[in-house]
Amino acid sequence: MCTITLEYNPNNALARRKLAALLATGLFAKKDYIPYKPNAEEIEAHKELRDAVMSHSRKSMSKTIARYV
Repeated sequence: MCTITLEYNPNNALARRKLAALLATGLFAKKDYIPYKPNAEEIEAHKELRDAVMSHSRKSMSKTIARYV
């Protein structure tokens, strides 16, 4: 079994009909969506990575930016 995530505009009649047709085949079942919530360690690791990327970007672009300033 695998999970397929579909995003659609619930106000679009064609999208609703297509989804209903998929579910009517019996090959697919609707499942509640549970959003992913990162823990404190993952948030901190993301912040460290973001800061490292921004630092590297500033260093690598400083000469290019200085030329045009």
